[in-house]
Amino acid sequence: MMARKWMWIGWPAFLAASLIEMVVFAVVDPHDLHWFSQPLDLSPKGVYTLAFFAFWFVTFFASTLTLFLAGTPEEDRRDATLHVHPAHSH
Repeated sequence: MMARKWMWIGWPAFLAASLIEMVVFAVVDPHDLHWFSQPLDLSPKGVYTLAFFAFWFVTFFASTLTLFLAGTPEEDRRDATLHVHPAHSH
């Protein structure tokens, strides 16, 4: 089950990172990028690669946080039973 959860996180993160990569580099030229006012000493492929992994890391973290905050069905059932109020007898 744990491998399945990693796929729930990794695959959407990969797709999101791919989409972000396409959108960003549709408008940004890797040759125009600077790091601390210095031109990057990387080829365009190097910039694309580093940017993709940075985007993937951020989206992976966001997906992990979403899965963590979503909880499990068992937690949902437990929370639902905690909020049920028994009928008051008079």
